[in-house]
Amino acid sequence: MPIELIPGGAAGAIAKVARVATAGAAPGAGAFAESLQKMLGQVEQSAGDANVAVGNMLDKTGDVHDAMIALQRAEMSLQLTVQVRNKLVQAYQDIMRMPV
Repeated sequence: MPIELIPGGAAGAIAKVARVATAGAAPGAGAFAESLQKMLGQVEQSAGDANVAVGNMLDKTGDVHDAMIALQRAEMSLQLTVQVRNKLVQAYQDIMRMPV
């Protein structure tokens, strides 16, 4: 049984930010969106690896240490993703507060 770390997932939130950031943006914005998508893929992969490691630990085919390391990696990558999202939202809000 996979564990969903955030209801709705951080992947959906950052994917929405990436779509908004690239809509009508400069030509270099596509690379930014690709970077965000790559980061999301890595977060999803680390969460999947953690789920597999915990499953192996419960089946007694894996080691507790491997499961704990995988869980810590997944947690750290999720925290990094959330902080990037927070910075993007803060930058968007700062831009929206600028007088025209």
